[in-house]
Amino acid sequence: MQLAIVLFDRFTALDAVGPYEILSRLPDTETVFVAEQTGPVRNDGGSLTLTADRTFAEVPHPDLVLVPGGPGQTPQMDNPVLLDWLRAADATSTWTTSVCTGSLLLAAAGLLKGRRATSHWLALNHLGSFGAEPTGERVVFDGKYATAAGVSSGIDMALALAGRIAGERTALSLQLLTEYDPQPPYDAGSPDKAPADLVAEFRAGTRHPQN
Repeated sequence: MQLAIVLFDRFTALDAVGPYEILSRLPDTETVFVAEQTGPVRNDGGSLTLTADRTFAEVPHPDLVLVPGGPGQTPQMDNPVLLDWLRAADATSTWTTSVCTGSLLLAAAGLLKGRRATSHWLALNHLGSFGAEPTGERVVFDGKYATAAGVSSGIDMALALAGRIAGERTALSLQLLTEYDPQPPYDAGSPDKAPADLVAEFRAGTRHPQN
């Protein structure tokens, strides 16, 4: 199985690396990081880079496509090179997936029309403008399409995919080996649980993640 993880300037690192840690460990899997051009690609913080070892043109038929999100997703929404590659890769892929606002790129490529999908809670409503059916679930499967909500949910999606691809015991083994046993010190991981005033600040754009 060939796993292609898309990179673009100002992607969110965990969107890509979280699923990578799970899916790259599946048996007989070749993992490639792909971008418009090969070379280092900086994350949204600017201090971490991943290397795109193949261009889109060099990976025409991946079995599994994974598209991360991040602030850099917005200028990619009308990038014909990326969108055309997503359409072409999707035509033969077994799975087409996204994490966080990566689902907006799938939607912009026309791949989620009429399908249930999720995204980061601040971007969820934008899916509807592309004909998708937004849902606030953490992980959503609709046919061969799997979308994950914000950032950390990519690990959940990857484990669910691992179970579907390689069986439950493999998924359990990967969860155990990565010691994925979330026990967060706070219970504010969704807008339904976080303080209402904090949610309102982010929705209004008056608060930024580093504040």
